[in-house]
Amino acid sequence: MTTITGNLLVAGSEKRGTNGDFQAIEAAAGVLLPVSFGGANADDVEEASRQAWTAFNSYRQTTLESRALFLEAIAEEIEAIGDELISRAMLETGLPRGRLEGERARTIGQLRLFAKEVREGRFQELRFDPADPTRKPVAKPDLRLRNIPLGPVAVFGASNFPLAFSVAGGDTASALAAGCPVIVKAHSAHPGTSELVGRAVQRAVAGAGLHPGTFSLLFDAGFEVGQKLVADPRIRAVGFTGSRRGGTALMEIASHRKQPIPVYAEMSSINPVILFPGALKSRARDIASTFVASLVLGAGQFCTNPGLLLAIDGGDLDTFTTTAAELLPEVGAQPMLTPSIAKAYCDGVARLEQHPKVKPVASGKVGTKYDGRAALFETTAAAFLDHHELQDEVFGAAGLIVRCRDMAQLDEVLDALEGQLTVAIHIDEGDQDAARRFVPKLELLAGRLLVNGFGTGVEVSPAMVHGGPYPATADGRSTSVGTLAIYRFLRPVSYQDFPERLLPEALR
Repeated sequence: MTTITGNLLVAGSEKRGTNGDFQAIEAAAGVLLPVSFGGANADDVEEASRQAWTAFNSYRQTTLESRALFLEAIAEEIEAIGDELISRAMLETGLPRGRLEGERARTIGQLRLFAKEVREGRFQELRFDPADPTRKPVAKPDLRLRNIPLGPVAVFGASNFPLAFSVAGGDTASALAAGCPVIVKAHSAHPGTSELVGRAVQRAVAGAGLHPGTFSLLFDAGFEVGQKLVADPRIRAVGFTGSRRGGTALMEIASHRKQPIPVYAEMSSINPVILFPGALKSRARDIASTFVASLVLGAGQFCTNPGLLLAIDGGDLDTFTTTAAELLPEVGAQPMLTPSIAKAYCDGVARLEQHPKVKPVASGKVGTKYDGRAALFETTAAAFLDHHELQDEVFGAAGLIVRCRDMAQLDEVLDALEGQLTVAIHIDEGDQDAARRFVPKLELLAGRLLVNGFGTGVEVSPAMVHGGPYPATADGRSTSVGTLAIYRFLRPVSYQDFPERLLPEALR
């Protein structure tokens, strides 16, 4: 069993942070867990960044095979922690064992997926454009191209995925796969879980014989460490999953540096679901059942949770709404990730309940003050268009049905929406012609389009896009899930008329 110390893990060593103490909170009960964590100070950020920059010079030149073996070693070290990791994460997040065991498997799986991607080497995008000295009027030069890593990356752990979007999650895995050292700012909601995984990564770094600055883990209960990290000139990119306010604050810091850097922030999405008339007519009750299951999954604490439903007003939509209203009262309240997230969710639900243009449909069972009670509301398309605040994300199991007069008004609602991670359409065969007309618009709205499903459940695969236009993400050209995520931490370099001996080995 690993002893949780609350220490910072800086470049192969550990030390007590001196910038204040904080403790993890048992999410379901709101009580403090044993062991305090010391916050990092400016000197700790400086040391981690300096060591990461030093490590970059050697780590970027590791062979693809050794880098792949390193990623696989991290996966093995995490696996070896065993049940201690799951038990601690359950306490800190309130998430059930099955969910966390699945998330651990996903975390390990994506590390191994990136190891495979590194071995194949396609991310280098090697291009060879031979010289032609006979070309007139000017001889053509020899040009060769490859992608190289950007440099040290600052990764911010997410509250809602303590493993898959945290210390050794997708941002860390893809940055390390690209050849970039990583400094993780652990999320204060699950510091013990973060330390256990951080020690696993630290062991893998040592076992692979890499420079210890390849990885560091810092704690901070506030914002100071994250702000200093993003401002440090040796940090060359940022991976962030969290609130729009947090993401845009980091983007602001990054844009005002002497050398601005990319911030890949996943921030806010209400993931619209469009119910087409034919599907509603034939399957209203079935769709309602699967919708409710998706809405309440994980207490609704997924960035792809279906928070908005659009449909044509009428009897078939009434059937859908009535069915959802029958099912929701039977759904138990679930612990939220932190007491502050629970309060924010309750406040968001209260705003909808008090809104003059919104009508409650149904609610789930009442729980403790640390639980999220599922809630479903409805409004008209006209009201939705007049009140932009109805687009605001309520992070949890809350949904809003928008009743549209006709397809033209539904189209108008889509035009008013901000960028999204996902859009789902529910159609039958007779809806396909109508749906086809919407697809070009939906492509501009979201990074992933689904048919007859819901966005919850993000497959980790080469063809996955987990991103979308702002504010879903800071850069809609990127994804934080799937093998394309590696390209966030690379840049192209062209080599013109290089002698063979000076060329990188991959380009010879």
